[in-house]
Amino acid sequence: MENSFEQGRLLLINKPVDWTSFDVVKKLRYTLKVKKIGHAGTLDPLATGLLIIGTGKFTKKLNELQGLDKTYEGIIEIGKTTPSYDLETEFDSEADWSNISNEDLEKARQEFEGDIKQIPPAHSAIKIDGERAYKKARKNKVVKLEPRELTIHSFEIDATNLPEVKFRVSCSKGTYIRSLAHDFGQKLGVGGYLKKLVRTSVGEYQLSDALDLDDFIRQNNESS
Repeated sequence: MENSFEQGRLLLINKPVDWTSFDVVKKLRYTLKVKKIGHAGTLDPLATGLLIIGTGKFTKKLNELQGLDKTYEGIIEIGKTTPSYDLETEFDSEADWSNISNEDLEKARQEFEGDIKQIPPAHSAIKIDGERAYKKARKNKVVKLEPRELTIHSFEIDATNLPEVKFRVSCSKGTYIRSLAHDFGQKLGVGGYLKKLVRTSVGEYQLSDALDLDDFIRQNNESS
């Protein structure tokens, strides 16, 4: 008898830190014993939060889900930069941020609301001549990526704990929050990188309705 996952289910998983989105799919493929399984929208290994998994016939819905608006929360640290725009790589610059005012932060924030153009990080999975950009970047090859048009519906910040800037952003598909962090720091003139990232929603799907991966696997094992 075909199990319900083989027939088709949509699963909301809270992706653990240091796991790739593919790692989660691979683990669930083995656990659920399904052939057809995929996810809607990659999360970087250092990010956590909502990962939508489709199995069986629901894999056909994943492209549609991937196109939905997304919401993220996290921390940008200003005054430092890294080549990957997050903590995957070592710091490569440091600057004094002590003269940054609330007015500077607000002015920079406003620059990123609405329709903008954004260059993806060199350390991304975008393919250039058949090779992932991050593989080229790790070999210290020149990575040239074209700007992409996207929409930042809202970009809220809380700078009461500088150099850390807490943020909440709602955006269209294709937005790289690492690039937003980097560009925000560049606009301030002191640099910045993404210190923490959590995806809290994809369209109407909410992280609050998701299960931690270990909890989901345990519940599935107990019911099977």
